[in-house]
Amino acid sequence: MQVMIDFIVHSGWDLIALVWFLCCFKGYLYYARYKSYDTPCLANVLHKYRYEWMMHMLEREVRIADETTIANLERSVSFFASTTILIIAGLITLLGSSDIVIKVLADLPVISTQTQGWSFKIICLIVVFLYAFFKFTWSLRQYGFLSVMVGSAPAPADNCSDEGKRFHAERIALMCSKAAGNFNLGLRTYYFSVSMLAWFISPLLFMFSAAFVALILYRREFRSETLQNLMMNLGEIGKINLDKKKAKRSDI
Repeated sequence: MQVMIDFIVHSGWDLIALVWFLCCFKGYLYYARYKSYDTPCLANVLHKYRYEWMMHMLEREVRIADETTIANLERSVSFFASTTILIIAGLITLLGSSDIVIKVLADLPVISTQTQGWSFKIICLIVVFLYAFFKFTWSLRQYGFLSVMVGSAPAPADNCSDEGKRFHAERIALMCSKAAGNFNLGLRTYYFSVSMLAWFISPLLFMFSAAFVALILYRREFRSETLQNLMMNLGEIGKINLDKKKAKRSDI
């Protein structure tokens, strides 16, 4: 607590930079979420692909390929969750060895080595990676739920009606999109955590890098060639309407 008080009292520009970072970080998350309801982006386009995937899954007797695909997605999330734990452990170790690190970096003119500021910045990085860890682990659990939903889905021999198939495909695709969404939030956090490295050099550089990361994410999710290619290959699934009421439900 004393570290935070000293930081607020003696580091006005750093505090302004931190507020700007939070505005860029949370602001972009809210913008991307609500913009996806009525604007083509990676999130809603891929949801349509997931819907088509689940429609095809319901037509298959043997669903080993579907379970394998889900397992591959789980491995990616598990890798980032494990990596995040290692990063947090490293940052905690760095926090406990601040004096030694500051002495090593004292000869570098571009690195700020004020003890109060250094410790507070490391704590902020730990908090950011903790947020990413919770998102990755929640995504991992949701992919587990998805496996159960795929396993319990009706088989072709059950003679499920077309309306019933659409209902099952929609709710399973929605769970898959929720899992992917939380994974995406964790990746966005990684992007913004890179911008925090500039904080150890200059608060102004930190503010610029946070805004630059937000711009990169926007271009990739809303203006990228990858998105255009996905939209070109949509075909008939481009006509699928998202259930906005379900999409707006909070997922903590």
